Amino acid sequence: VLMGVLSCMKYLMFIFNVLVFAGGTCLMGVGVWVAVDPAGFQDIVAARAVLSAGAWLLLAVGIALSLLGFLGCCGALRRSRPLLLL
Repeated sequence: VLMGVLSCMKYLMFIFNVLVFAGGTCLMGVGVWVAVDPAGFQDIVAARAVLSAGAWLLLAVGIALSLLGFLGCCGALRRSRPLLLL
């Protein structure tokens, strides 16, 4: 019974980390879109410096979440405690 619970926890952690990775990738995509789209958001972003900083902040947070989600997936599959703690 204990091995079944540990296996279930492993896959639940993997699924959760995949969701974090997907969310980070989406944030990163929106950050890139807001930062470089000349027709859509550039008029608004150019008028207000706070929105430009927000676009770069979205990009940075998205990269960080994607990296953490990826390392968490690797740690869950390999049962690596240092990767999961990172």
